[in-house]
Amino acid sequence: MGILDSLENNPALRSALGQLGAAVLPAVLNEVLGSNNQGRLSAIVAKLQQSGFGDQVKSWLGNGQNLPISADQLRAVLGSDTVRQLAARYNIPVDQLGQILAQELPKAVDQASPEGHLPHTA
Repeated sequence: MGILDSLENNPALRSALGQLGAAVLPAVLNEVLGSNNQGRLSAIVAKLQQSGFGDQVKSWLGNGQNLPISADQLRAVLGSDTVRQLAARYNIPVDQLGQILAQELPKAVDQASPEGHLPHTA
């Protein structure tokens, strides 16, 4: 086990990173979703579906449990450069940003689709 492994398992560090993520989450999501959140969210959903993540998206739109998406899968869809640029802009580790997005994007889609689909104006 290397020093990075021990740091990663440090509860204090994990807590600090979690707080950092919560502090920048609204700004990061706004960047990812753009100023027209619904339109950008629809574009991301379409891109995810086209990339083979239709089952996940369907679960986020529907009622019930949201299927997970990994940070790596999301980074592949959004583009590594985009995620890297966002991480640099907010001065947070790329891996942490990927994890935050992987946790929060399903929730954002779920909240934006109370009727089981994104609004048509999206």
